[in-house]
Amino acid sequence: MDRKGQGQPITSWTIHMIFRDFLGIRAGLIKALTDYEKFHQQCDPQKPYMCLYGCPNETWELKEPPDGPHELPEPNIGVNFARDGMPEKDWLAHVAIHSDAWLYSYAFYIAIRAGLDAETR
Repeated sequence: MDRKGQGQPITSWTIHMIFRDFLGIRAGLIKALTDYEKFHQQCDPQKPYMCLYGCPNETWELKEPPDGPHELPEPNIGVNFARDGMPEKDWLAHVAIHSDAWLYSYAFYIAIRAGLDAETR
C-alpha cells in the first residue's frame, strides 16, 4: 500500500513522516476553511456527496468519494448538504468539526498500519 507522494508503503513510515503528512493535511484543511469564497463556490448543492480532502502538500480539494470500500478513513460525506440552509458560521463550524475528526482518524490509522506501538503513537 503506497501513499501518493511518499513512495514508501505505510508499514515503513516513521513517526516523523506521519507527523509531516498530518501537518500538511491540516494546513490544507485550514486553507479551505479560511478561503471561504473559494470553498463556498466549489460546494455545489447539485452534487450531494462532496467531501473535503486535505492533502499532504498543504492544498485541499473538494470531490466525491471513491466508489466502493476504501482502506483509508474517508472524510465526512456531504459537506455541501446544509450549505445554504444554515448560518455561515454554523456551517463552517460543522465542516471544521468533521474535518478535524477525519484528520485524527486518518493519522491514527496510518500510525497503527505503520506498526507504531502505543508509546510512540
